[in-house]
Amino acid sequence: MGRREYGQACSLARALDAVGERWALLIVRELALGPLRFSDLDRAVGGAPTDVLTKRLRDLEASGIVERREVDRPAPAVLYELTELGRGVERPMLELARWGMGLQTVEDVAGLGSASLAGALRVILQPPPDFDLTLALRSGGEAFELRFSGGWIEVSRGLPVRTDLTIAGEPMQVIGTLVADPELDLGAQVEGDRAALEALRGMVEVPHRLREEAVQTLRAAAKA
Repeated sequence: MGRREYGQACSLARALDAVGERWALLIVRELALGPLRFSDLDRAVGGAPTDVLTKRLRDLEASGIVERREVDRPAPAVLYELTELGRGVERPMLELARWGMGLQTVEDVAGLGSASLAGALRVILQPPPDFDLTLALRSGGEAFELRFSGGWIEVSRGLPVRTDLTIAGEPMQVIGTLVADPELDLGAQVEGDRAALEALRGMVEVPHRLREEAVQTLRAAAKA
């Protein structure tokens, strides 16, 4: 089956031609956190048939959104990464994800995997332009560096050399540390600038309904 396109001059239609097929935006979501090998991307996307994932990558390459890069160390491999054009999809993708929070349930949040935590923080945190911070995030064997600057959060895999704040724990523990009452002990480990942590708490933007449901769930879990 050939690639399906709308065949319209509308810029939205053209964008959907490039990233509107199933799994395409989820590939962009994962590569926005850094380059990945095919096998790692397959696991990160979660559930895409291998042949479909291969086709989506080819389509994204053809559109100039994704490119392949060969590396020799630590072992020869082919990495997939976003191009400059692909990076331009990040902001509208995050806004779409923020809109999608209105469709989420607290069960969705509770089911969040460690590999998805950094991306989730990019969605719920909206920093002001004058806020600068390097945050180290550790969860379930995953590690990320989040750099806050100019109202934007840049994410990369691995721990930073220098950090202002470190948060470690399961996804709901980390998110709860930012969303729930500060005095509620959820088990997350926090090291570094506590003033920065309080600042992050003030940047959380989630639908009121979802926040209330999450806080109630976290409180119940803390008492159990």
